[in-house]
Amino acid sequence: MKNVARLSLAAITLAGALGATAATFDPRETFAPFTYPQPVNAYRSGSGLPGPLFWQNRADYDLAATLDPVKNTMTGKAIIHYTNNSPDTLDVLWLQLDENRFTADARGNFTSGKTEKRHTDGYRIASVTVEQGGREVAVNHVVSDTRMQVRLPVAVAAHGGKVSLTIAYSYDLPGDFGGRTGFAPSKNGNIYEMAQWYPRMCVYDDLRGWDTAPYLNSEFYLEYGDFNYAITVPSDMIVAGSGELVNAEDVLTAAQRERLAKARESDTTVMIRTPAEVTDPASRPKKGGTLTWKFRMKNTRDVAFGASTAYVWDAARINLPEGKKALAMSVYPVESVGDASWGRSTEYLKASVEHFSSKWYPYPYPVAINEGGSAASGMEYPGIVFDPMKAPAKALHMVTAHEIGHTWFPMIVGSDERRNAWMDEGFNTFIDVYEADAFNHGEFAPKRDGEYAPKGGNPVDEILPLLADADAPPLLMGADMVKEKYRHPATYFKAALGLVLLREQIVGPERFDPAFRKYIATWAYKHPSPSDFFRLMESETGEDLGWFWRGWFENNWQLDMAVTKVEGSSVTVENRDQLVMPATLRVTFDDKTTRDIRVPVETWQQHTSFDVSVPGGRKVVRAQIDPDHAIPDRDRSNDTWPR
Repeated sequence: MKNVARLSLAAITLAGALGATAATFDPRETFAPFTYPQPVNAYRSGSGLPGPLFWQNRADYDLAATLDPVKNTMTGKAIIHYTNNSPDTLDVLWLQLDENRFTADARGNFTSGKTEKRHTDGYRIASVTVEQGGREVAVNHVVSDTRMQVRLPVAVAAHGGKVSLTIAYSYDLPGDFGGRTGFAPSKNGNIYEMAQWYPRMCVYDDLRGWDTAPYLNSEFYLEYGDFNYAITVPSDMIVAGSGELVNAEDVLTAAQRERLAKARESDTTVMIRTPAEVTDPASRPKKGGTLTWKFRMKNTRDVAFGASTAYVWDAARINLPEGKKALAMSVYPVESVGDASWGRSTEYLKASVEHFSSKWYPYPYPVAINEGGSAASGMEYPGIVFDPMKAPAKALHMVTAHEIGHTWFPMIVGSDERRNAWMDEGFNTFIDVYEADAFNHGEFAPKRDGEYAPKGGNPVDEILPLLADADAPPLLMGADMVKEKYRHPATYFKAALGLVLLREQIVGPERFDPAFRKYIATWAYKHPSPSDFFRLMESETGEDLGWFWRGWFENNWQLDMAVTKVEGSSVTVENRDQLVMPATLRVTFDDKTTRDIRVPVETWQQHTSFDVSVPGGRKVVRAQIDPDHAIPDRDRSNDTWPR
């Protein structure tokens, strides 16, 4: 998600001069046995795989809602079919009421540095009933900030017990201050970006039982299930929603249905509703009244939609592994028409989905949508992303790839974003790096610097101010505890760079890529913890990486390697700070030829200084550690001998 101001790492206050001499490196601290945050048990194995007794609860939804663009209200009914696969009986259910974030006394108003001056009264709950054993009864419920507890008359049995919960509700839309849901104007009408628009089940898992962290406007954690939902709007509006539209004959014209059929077979973009047709009543199948758009989405954790009278609409085929197909679609206002803006949106969307699918794991849904507005720009939901309608081409490619990349993290791999946002934003930013390299022969590459190094600097140099900042948070910290100043530099950039270093410097792509693919496939539609990721990557790559998890994720340690002496064919290298990394030592001989020698991390398990014997018997006249600036060494002045 990218709907906040971008921050350059150069803006981060340094805790001290980058070249200052650090405290003495202590191998015993760096290489001590790593304590994983979550223990091994019958639910989660030491190999990072789900254990023999792993379980996960399920929530299936039947949703119906009416959007009133005159009153700017939403009225709906949610029927949630909940399955308790846990070994525990459950006498209460917990749900998320994210619209309560916009009330005057919401907890989230006190976390961002200022209290929002515009508010709504949040969810208005008309009724809550449950059906158990063929009987439907009203039940007591308690609302606390953005959560609701439902107290059941009969506990839901363990190991497959079921309950159906029905909630009738309404709320006022928050407008353009909603951040991740709301509406904003365009030339031909308001654009509504509707997310978190229904009560959603909290996760009950083996790690903490009910995970009821309040919604403070950051991240999410949700159960998987099948969704059927119906959205009623005025007939002149177009609805673009997660999943598959199942009643196109009711809500689209014959021409639009024909164009969609053509787009499903086309690798080039096909116009479904042209800019000229936006103001043409004939582009809608009905004049006056309302239409109900019906959608279906299977094995997903959420659904969202956009709605507007203003949408231009285009689409193209997505080619997936094993001959499978999906559909890429973009909807956006006429102000965004043209290749310098949204005219290439579907091209970007198609290419990124195809890249992520072939590189890591196949896209699982029938449709991918890029929606152009401004109320919730830069946000991701299953099957649909909301992006800025005014974005120019390069920025639109970047944000499109990033937001649809969230399909893999956390829509497929369902980590707990609210507690471990780096497993969501960082992993997604990591796969963006290689998508940018691949798109149209690197047209908008490199993504390695992107928003974090506006001048195009080397990412391992750009991370140095963050590592030097004594106030910077470690990655193993709750998402809501990270100050906005550090959210992008740490949660996105540092986490992504950590995976780049792991892939390109520590284990190599030939071991990293299969391991990362296995992580995705293993934890697809499940809830991995940080320890599951750490253990699986170690097991599959064949490396003990405790030193890396400790230095890069658990702490914000710095790296400082140095060449201190050259005598004949011996080069002395030192590690002077607490982070360690494998590095390349490049030596130059007296005949001006060079040789690269790999210095592994094991060098520093017993040493702070090490004499590297250079094979060949020739005299070394120059030596440099990390000559290609591939690792984040904080002091380059001591990397070369002679100085």
